[in-house]
This record gives sequence, structure tokens and C-alpha cells, in this order.
Amino acid sequence: MHKMVTPAILGLTVAVSGATLIAQGAPSTPVRPGGQAIFKSGVEAVTVSVAVRDESGKVVKGLKQTDFEIYDSGLRKEMKDFYVGDAPVSLAILLDISGSMAVGGNMDRAREAVAVAAMNLHDGRDEASLFTFDSQLIQIVGFTTEVKNIHKVSLKGKPWGKTSLYDAVAQAAQAVAERKTRHRAVLVISDGIDTGSKLTAPQVSGIASSIDVPVYLLRVVNPLDHPGGELEVIETDGRKVQTATLADLARWTGGDMRVTSVPAHTSIAIQDLFEEIRYQYLISIEPGARQGWHPLEVRTRKKNLVVHSRGGYVSGPSRSGS
Repeated sequence: MHKMVTPAILGLTVAVSGATLIAQGAPSTPVRPGGQAIFKSGVEAVTVSVAVRDESGKVVKGLKQTDFEIYDSGLRKEMKDFYVGDAPVSLAILLDISGSMAVGGNMDRAREAVAVAAMNLHDGRDEASLFTFDSQLIQIVGFTTEVKNIHKVSLKGKPWGKTSLYDAVAQAAQAVAERKTRHRAVLVISDGIDTGSKLTAPQVSGIASSIDVPVYLLRVVNPLDHPGGELEVIETDGRKVQTATLADLARWTGGDMRVTSVPAHTSIAIQDLFEEIRYQYLISIEPGARQGWHPLEVRTRKKNLVVHSRGGYVSGPSRSGS
């Protein structure tokens, strides 16, 4: 797996594809596009992060191991380990600074969302990293428990360039997978328009699912484009397809998606996503002997509960996937 050199937290003025990001310290680190996940052989256990919500969408806490069943390739598996708790998180925040973000004030909404996300992190307990992306992914703040440093980064500048959203998510997920914290996730703040990725949404979902990194998408839009909003306009088929693809990407990885158009929406949406990220059930099983992709399904014995978990894992000799 491609290793990213973590830059100093406080750095200098960084030019990112037309957007000037002001911080103080060493230069940020570009991440190679087209990175691939490495799936290792000899894994003793497969860990699955599981979030559960009720019919009203509220995060369900207090479930026990006996409340869950897990299926590998359609066959029920015995759980090797079970953990639940409100634990520290490792979070990669991805900010879209591509040209499409210049439309309708979306860049301002996205900057505000980064600030809100940073406020929901616990300094000294959680760890986070800040990335920006257009046609490439760049790490602005390396993973640190001094999350207040994210507040010190100015994200002023003019959005520019193509949007390689799917490629950026895949690379960030691989970086998060190397963190040792139990609860890990990627939070993408974007208008949700991809114009330049080499990878598709299903390919990215396969990578993130295989390494158990849920992807959460915060889609910032103009109030006219907010699904269900009072000012919503009739969507084109293309926009509906784009939104569905993003929602699928999140769901396949065990994550979720929210849409926001005003500050009140942003605050509520991020708080809700953080509650899910922090309170996850972790289930471990033995990997299957059959080589290749193993679809996973986690169920609860209690009715009317919605389970978010990754779609599967890869078993067998070391291999590269995309």
C-alpha cells in the first residue's frame, strides 16, 4: 500500500489546484491517484463495524452479542469476539475543492461543514486528518489527536479542476485503514458530482468494504437542489442517478449519506453521523477458507431495526484489488 508521509501540522501557504489553503509548516503531501488496496493473507479474524438504527432513524445502543447474527456467503458464522462502546475515532475529512463546488455557494457550505465536523471531534481523544481533492487527493493536516489544528487551516480560495471523488475516497479509506483506533471512518464533504475518477462507485465500495472503513457522505447543495426541501426543483434523471450512486457507495461500506443546504441542516446532519460513527458494534469472525470475495450480512434478532455494515471481505493469498 502506498505510504503517505505525514506533513507537519502547522504549515505554509499551500496551492492546491487553484485553491489557496493557508496554514503554517511543511508542505502537504500529494497522494498518488489510482492507488490500490492490498488484501493480506493469514488474517486471523475479520472485524465488522456495525451501526444500528430504529425505524425513526435513531442510533440504537445497548444491544448484546445475542441480538446479532452474521452470515458469510449466506452461511451463519460463529462470532469470535464482540465489542461495543462509545470509543475514540480516527476520521479522515475529505473536502471537495473542485470546480463544480463554485456553483450556488456550495464551497461556502462545505467550508462551514468542515468547521462543524472539527467541532464534533474531541481534542486529545479522537484523531483526524484533513484532505482536499479535485483531480488529486492532498493531505493538508496529518492524522493527529490535536484536532484543534484543523480549525487553524484557512480554506479560502477559488474551486478549480475536475472532481475525482471516487478515487479520493478509495485512497483516503486505505490511509484510515492503517490507523489502530477501533472506530474508523471517512467523511466526504462534496456536492457529489464526480467528473474525473478512474474508479467507479462499486469499485471504491469494494475497497472500503474489504478493509472495514465506512464512508460517510455529506452532500452540500443549493436549497433548490435539496431533496424534499421546500424550494426543491424537479430533478433530472442524471442527478437522481448520481445521488443514488453516492448513497449506494456509502451503504455498501457500512456508512451513510446526508444532504444539507443550510447551516441548521449541516449541524444536525454531522452530529447525527458522529453519533453513528462513535457508537458501533464490532463483530469478529474467522475468515472463510474459500479464496476471493466473501459477501457479509449482519442481522439483528429484533425487528424493525436497520443495520449498517460493510458488504464483504477478501480471503486468500495477498492480492491487489481496485
